[in-house]
Amino acid sequence: MNSGRLIPAPEHFLSPGGIKTVFSEARQGRRDFIRQAFAAAAVGAAAQGAVAQGKPVPAGAGDPNILNLPEHSVALGQGVAQNDGYGKRSLFEAAVQRRPSPGLTQTAQASVSFAPLQSLFGIVTPSGLHFERHHQGWWDIDPSKHRLMINGMVKAAKVFRLDELMRMAPVSRFHFIECGANTAVEWGNVAVPTVQYTHGMVSCSEFTGVPLITLLELAGADLKNGRFVLAEGADGSALTRTIPMHLIKSGEVLVAYGQNGEMLRPENGYPLRLVVPGVQGVSWVKYLRRIEVGDMPYASKDEAIQYIDLLPSGQHRQYTSLQECKSVVTTPSGGQVLLDKGFYNVTGLAWSGKGKIKKVDVSVDGGRNWHGARLESPVLSKALTRFNLDWVWDGKPAIIQSRAMDSTGFVQPTYRQLRAVRGTRSVYHNNAIQSWLVRENGEVKNVQLS
Repeated sequence: MNSGRLIPAPEHFLSPGGIKTVFSEARQGRRDFIRQAFAAAAVGAAAQGAVAQGKPVPAGAGDPNILNLPEHSVALGQGVAQNDGYGKRSLFEAAVQRRPSPGLTQTAQASVSFAPLQSLFGIVTPSGLHFERHHQGWWDIDPSKHRLMINGMVKAAKVFRLDELMRMAPVSRFHFIECGANTAVEWGNVAVPTVQYTHGMVSCSEFTGVPLITLLELAGADLKNGRFVLAEGADGSALTRTIPMHLIKSGEVLVAYGQNGEMLRPENGYPLRLVVPGVQGVSWVKYLRRIEVGDMPYASKDEAIQYIDLLPSGQHRQYTSLQECKSVVTTPSGGQVLLDKGFYNVTGLAWSGKGKIKKVDVSVDGGRNWHGARLESPVLSKALTRFNLDWVWDGKPAIIQSRAMDSTGFVQPTYRQLRAVRGTRSVYHNNAIQSWLVRENGEVKNVQLS
């Protein structure tokens, strides 16, 4: 504890006793907000009526954006196919983009970009805003020349072309993918400013492809003695990961070629990638070119040197692929500013590699009191889940947090609980509760409770 003092970044710890907040009933505040909105709408309608009748507009009631017809209301707009046949977003949304960080693992160029979680709605991440993690840069591979081999403990090795895979019965499912190093900087008490940088290495898409078990059966894989597979990518890093056979037998693991209704994008693994729901992103091997069936873990460089957890004892925890229950408030969140006190919708995302999200609680007083949030449908297994909570800000300092529970009963831990088990030298699998401090001036900052 720090006796109520605010410790500046990078430590960014604070004591719950250092901030006083008063929880106001959201229902009454929401009624006041709605009444004010209707009153404003009535004044605007009166102004429009006055203009239509040629009468002067009442003082203070005229909004020029309503009363003066803009060009788009009186002129001919653009025709179709103005964007080379592929739609583009509005120029006014150009600031919403994935952003790189120079502080993480580099090759000759940035190897990570973060999804702008604070600007997204629902649960689906647009393909063009999906986070990126590259081990040797991305490639746009000619699909006609790409091949997928199945070998190892099989009756006969098989090679598949993309067009052959696309002739098979497809499966489409929504799943989140999260890098094992998501929220890694928080382990080191580094106060990165926004939720894009704290949690932005998670995304959710509808993936389309063929169950890997189908391809293994076609190759006559030894599903009794073959307990693992090695997945290998075609990029320069020759990324390889061990996947347990029990995940594949469940039918969840896909060899995917589609994402969000179209082909994968090059930075997301075009033309083929592995989809391993609930497991850290490094196992979702991109540019997939080979699957080898074996009877033991492969201990490849990407699972013997990296993506391992350092425990307080100094031992390494290996093959820790599962992404446990986690959540984060995306609005209000770091870098944002509340313009005035009153009603706000607190919203965020929750996910679990163990199954569905069952419940999300939100606190606005640093964890003293918790309030059940509304879960937006659909609530899917191993996919992002959107949650919302009504909140009336009284203009005083507040500490906003979310705490998720999944269908297995696992509850998202506090930093104190997580560090008691994992120590302070970890990098991967940080699923601790995130705290956002709302200051009296409305600024929202990234903090940790000590």
